[in-house]
Amino acid sequence: MTEPDSAVQAAIEGELRLLDPEVRRSPELLGALLHPEFHEFGSSGRRWDGESTVSRLPAQTDVADRYVVTSEFQGVRLAPDVVHLTFDTVYDGQYAHRSSLWRRTDDGWQMWFHQGTPFTP
Repeated sequence: MTEPDSAVQAAIEGELRLLDPEVRRSPELLGALLHPEFHEFGSSGRRWDGESTVSRLPAQTDVADRYVVTSEFQGVRLAPDVVHLTFDTVYDGQYAHRSSLWRRTDDGWQMWFHQGTPFTP
């Protein structure tokens, strides 16, 4: 059995924090996990940047937000400071395949890119 890659584990932990309603409601916590050049193709089909994400998510996230179910996490280190994650989510009956790129910076591991693609199980 091989040891888990610490960079992949750090990216998974960051990803799970980004799904936490407490983090999503805090512009400071959210902003700390997003790279300054962050961009996203959302499962809604919309394109987002970091500024629009940090301004919209806190306003759209309810304290009692429903739990997001995650599965199928896979990660690979593409370079010493870059990790690619893939996983699936179920939220409010909506399924999505997700892919993200995480970069290590002086501030720690930050999400640089994210894409969500809806699917029917």
